[in-house]
Amino acid sequence: FTRGVVTEVVQCGMGDRICVDLAENMVAGEGMLVGSFSRGLFLVHCECEETEGYITPRAFRVNAGPPHSYVEQQDDRMGYLGELKSGSQVAVYDWSGACRGAVVGRIKLERRPLVRLSAETGDGVVYSVMLQVAETVKVVGPAADGGFRTMSVTEIQKGDEVFLLEHGEAARHTGIAIDETIK
Repeated sequence: FTRGVVTEVVQCGMGDRICVDLAENMVAGEGMLVGSFSRGLFLVHCECEETEGYITPRAFRVNAGPPHSYVEQQDDRMGYLGELKSGSQVAVYDWSGACRGAVVGRIKLERRPLVRLSAETGDGVVYSVMLQVAETVKVVGPAADGGFRTMSVTEIQKGDEVFLLEHGEAARHTGIAIDETIK
Protein backbone atom coordinates (compact mmCIF):
# COMPACT_ATOMS: atom_id res chain seq x y z
CA PHE A 1 0.00 0.00 0.00
CA THR A 2 0.91 3.63 -0.49
CA ARG A 3 0.29 6.15 2.24
CA GLY A 4 -1.91 9.12 1.47
CA VAL A 5 -2.52 12.23 3.53
CA VAL A 6 -6.14 13.36 3.80
CA THR A 7 -6.49 16.76 2.11
CA GLU A 8 -10.28 17.16 2.10
CA VAL A 9 -13.32 15.92 4.00
CA VAL A 10 -16.39 17.29 2.18
CA GLN A 11 -20.05 16.69 3.04
CA CYS A 12 -21.86 15.85 -0.22
CA GLY A 13 -25.54 15.55 0.72
CA MET A 14 -27.77 12.54 0.18
CA GLY A 15 -27.10 9.67 -2.19
CA ASP A 16 -27.35 5.93 -2.60
CA ARG A 17 -24.85 3.82 -0.72
CA ILE A 18 -24.13 0.14 -0.97
CA CYS A 19 -23.28 -2.28 1.81
CA VAL A 20 -21.53 -5.40 0.56
CA ASP A 21 -22.42 -8.40 2.72
CA LEU A 22 -20.01 -11.27 2.11
CA ALA A 23 -20.66 -14.98 2.50
CA GLU A 24 -17.90 -15.04 5.16
CA ASN A 25 -16.57 -12.93 7.99
CA MET A 26 -13.61 -10.59 7.94
CA VAL A 27 -11.33 -9.68 10.84
CA ALA A 28 -9.83 -6.44 12.18
CA GLY A 29 -7.57 -4.84 9.59
CA GLU A 30 -9.48 -6.30 6.63
CA GLY A 31 -11.82 -4.66 4.18
CA MET A 32 -12.38 -3.87 0.53
CA LEU A 33 -10.62 -1.50 -1.85
CA VAL A 34 -12.98 1.23 -3.04
CA GLY A 35 -12.52 4.56 -4.82
CA SER A 36 -13.89 7.12 -7.23
CA PHE A 37 -11.12 6.26 -9.71
CA SER A 38 -9.80 2.78 -10.45
CA ARG A 39 -6.19 3.98 -10.33
CA GLY A 40 -6.30 4.73 -6.59
CA LEU A 41 -8.41 2.88 -4.03
CA PHE A 42 -8.93 3.32 -0.28
CA LEU A 43 -8.99 0.39 2.15
CA VAL A 44 -12.53 0.59 3.60
CA HIS A 45 -12.69 -1.42 6.82
CA CYS A 46 -15.19 -4.18 7.54
CA GLU A 47 -17.80 -3.51 10.22
CA CYS A 48 -16.18 -5.87 12.76
CA GLU A 49 -15.39 -3.31 15.47
CA GLU A 50 -17.57 -2.39 18.43
CA THR A 51 -18.94 1.13 18.10
CA GLU A 52 -20.34 2.35 21.40
CA GLY A 53 -24.03 3.15 21.19
CA TYR A 54 -24.42 1.88 17.63
CA ILE A 55 -25.27 -1.39 15.94
CA THR A 56 -23.56 -4.64 16.86
CA PRO A 57 -20.57 -5.58 14.69
CA ARG A 58 -21.24 -7.24 11.36
CA ALA A 59 -17.90 -8.76 10.37
CA PHE A 60 -19.33 -9.89 7.02
CA ARG A 61 -20.12 -6.29 5.90
CA VAL A 62 -18.30 -3.41 4.24
CA ASN A 63 -20.29 -0.20 3.96
CA ALA A 64 -18.58 0.54 0.68
CA GLY A 65 -20.09 3.68 -0.89
CA PRO A 66 -22.21 4.81 -3.85
CA PRO A 67 -22.91 2.72 -6.97
CA HIS A 68 -20.42 4.70 -9.14
CA SER A 69 -17.48 3.68 -6.97
CA TYR A 70 -14.88 1.24 -8.22
CA VAL A 71 -14.23 -1.93 -6.22
CA GLU A 72 -11.34 -4.36 -6.57
CA GLN A 73 -12.52 -7.79 -7.67
CA GLN A 74 -10.78 -11.11 -8.23
CA ASP A 75 -7.86 -11.52 -10.64
CA ASP A 76 -6.88 -7.82 -10.70
CA ARG A 77 -10.22 -6.87 -12.23
CA MET A 78 -12.17 -3.78 -11.32
CA GLY A 79 -15.94 -3.33 -11.16
CA TYR A 80 -18.53 -0.83 -10.02
CA LEU A 81 -20.23 -1.30 -6.67
CA GLY A 82 -23.57 -0.92 -8.46
CA GLU A 83 -22.81 -4.00 -10.60
CA LEU A 84 -22.13 -6.37 -7.69
CA LYS A 85 -24.75 -9.02 -6.90
CA SER A 86 -25.08 -12.23 -4.94
CA GLY A 87 -22.39 -14.60 -6.16
CA SER A 88 -19.99 -11.89 -7.40
CA GLN A 89 -16.31 -12.40 -6.53
CA VAL A 90 -14.51 -9.57 -4.72
CA ALA A 91 -11.05 -9.08 -3.25
CA VAL A 92 -10.62 -8.71 0.52
CA TYR A 93 -7.37 -7.05 1.60
CA ASP A 94 -5.76 -6.69 4.97
CA TRP A 95 -3.73 -3.67 6.06
CA SER A 96 -0.43 -5.37 5.13
CA GLY A 97 -1.54 -5.88 1.51
CA ALA A 98 -2.41 -9.59 1.76
CA CYS A 99 -5.35 -10.41 -0.50
CA ARG A 100 -7.92 -13.19 -0.66
CA GLY A 101 -11.08 -13.75 -2.63
CA ALA A 102 -14.59 -13.69 -1.20
CA VAL A 103 -18.12 -14.27 -2.47
CA VAL A 104 -20.80 -11.60 -2.19
CA GLY A 105 -23.85 -12.86 -0.30
CA ARG A 106 -26.05 -9.82 -0.92
CA ILE A 107 -26.03 -6.10 -1.62
CA LYS A 108 -27.91 -3.55 0.47
CA LEU A 109 -28.66 -0.21 -1.23
CA GLU A 110 -30.13 2.63 0.84
CA ARG A 111 -30.27 6.43 0.63
CA ARG A 112 -27.87 8.01 3.14
CA PRO A 113 -25.79 11.18 3.71
CA LEU A 114 -22.39 11.00 1.97
CA VAL A 115 -18.93 12.44 2.53
CA ARG A 116 -16.01 12.65 0.08
CA LEU A 117 -12.50 11.99 1.35
CA SER A 118 -9.52 13.07 -0.76
CA ALA A 119 -5.96 11.98 -0.03
CA GLU A 120 -2.65 12.93 -1.64
CA THR A 121 0.29 10.60 -2.07
CA GLY A 122 3.92 11.58 -1.53
CA ASP A 123 4.30 12.19 -5.28
CA GLY A 124 1.36 14.61 -5.38
CA VAL A 125 -1.36 12.38 -6.84
CA VAL A 126 -4.81 12.92 -5.31
CA TYR A 127 -7.40 10.15 -5.01
CA SER A 128 -10.92 10.27 -3.57
CA VAL A 129 -13.64 8.06 -2.23
CA MET A 130 -17.26 8.80 -1.31
CA LEU A 131 -18.70 7.03 1.74
CA GLN A 132 -21.72 7.12 4.01
CA VAL A 133 -21.53 9.53 6.94
CA ALA A 134 -21.72 7.06 9.84
CA GLU A 135 -19.58 6.23 12.87
CA THR A 136 -19.34 2.60 11.74
CA VAL A 137 -17.85 3.49 8.33
CA LYS A 138 -14.06 3.46 8.66
CA VAL A 139 -10.97 3.63 6.50
CA VAL A 140 -7.65 2.03 7.39
CA GLY A 141 -4.33 3.81 7.81
CA PRO A 142 -0.93 3.34 9.43
CA ALA A 143 -0.54 3.35 13.21
CA ALA A 144 2.44 4.87 15.02
CA ASP A 145 3.59 1.39 16.12
CA GLY A 146 3.90 0.18 12.52
CA GLY A 147 0.57 -1.61 12.51
CA PHE A 148 -2.79 -0.23 11.41
CA ARG A 149 -5.53 1.96 12.79
CA THR A 150 -9.09 2.53 11.69
CA MET A 151 -10.65 5.98 11.40
CA SER A 152 -14.37 6.67 11.28
CA VAL A 153 -15.41 9.00 8.47
CA THR A 154 -17.18 11.08 11.15
CA GLU A 155 -13.83 11.75 12.88
CA ILE A 156 -11.21 11.70 10.12
CA GLN A 157 -9.45 15.02 9.57
CA LYS A 158 -7.10 16.74 7.16
CA GLY A 159 -3.60 15.45 7.81
CA ASP A 160 -4.62 11.91 8.80
CA GLU A 161 -2.82 9.16 6.90
CA VAL A 162 -4.71 6.43 5.02
CA PHE A 163 -3.70 3.35 3.05
CA LEU A 164 -4.20 3.53 -0.73
CA LEU A 165 -3.63 0.95 -3.41
CA GLU A 166 -2.37 2.60 -6.58
CA HIS A 167 -2.77 1.06 -10.01
CA GLY A 168 -0.44 2.55 -12.59
CA GLU A 169 -3.06 2.50 -15.34
CA ALA A 170 -4.84 5.69 -16.31
CA ALA A 171 -8.23 4.01 -16.67
CA ARG A 172 -10.17 0.77 -17.06
CA HIS A 173 -12.77 -0.48 -19.49
CA THR A 174 -14.96 -3.46 -18.55
CA GLY A 175 -12.67 -3.95 -15.56
CA ILE A 176 -9.46 -4.27 -17.60
CA ALA A 177 -6.63 -1.68 -17.66
CA ILE A 178 -6.55 0.56 -20.77
CA ASP A 179 -4.67 3.65 -21.91
CA GLU A 180 -7.11 6.52 -21.45
CA THR A 181 -7.41 9.74 -19.46
CA ILE A 182 -10.32 10.29 -17.04
CA LYS A 183 -10.57 13.38 -14.84
